[in-house]
Amino acid sequence: MEISKNGIALIKKYEGCKLEAYQCSAKKWTIGFGHTANVKKGDVITLEQAEDFLKEDVKIFEKYVIDNVPHKLNQNQFDALVSFTYNCGVNNLISLTRKRSLEEIGRKIVLYNKSKGKVLLGLERRRKAEQQLFLSIS
Repeated sequence: MEISKNGIALIKKYEGCKLEAYQCSAKKWTIGFGHTANVKKGDVITLEQAEDFLKEDVKIFEKYVIDNVPHKLNQNQFDALVSFTYNCGVNNLISLTRKRSLEEIGRKIVLYNKSKGKVLLGLERRRKAEQQLFLSIS
């Protein structure tokens, strides 16, 4: 299974795109649509490079979802969980999905809206968008 254009659009909307390297809240050097591999201070890329990094990165997160979610997913559920994992990482994906039904996953995804114990509006919006996509019929 591969992420759809809707899933990519969701990631792009909430990641945003920066063509100059910056330090994210976790103090990692980041560029493009949240790309962190081999990024260093002073790096500058083109929009085309940002798109290429996103395509490469998404493949990693698709595999995490395929390998760690024990349910048959529809396209929207898959897209929502790839977006979630792209933002929260594989450990949070495992925590979200372990021993939970699809219905429970759909309800619980919005709880992953905090950083250092504090609810962040951007994360709250993203989780609600992911939940809406997850619960919609594809």
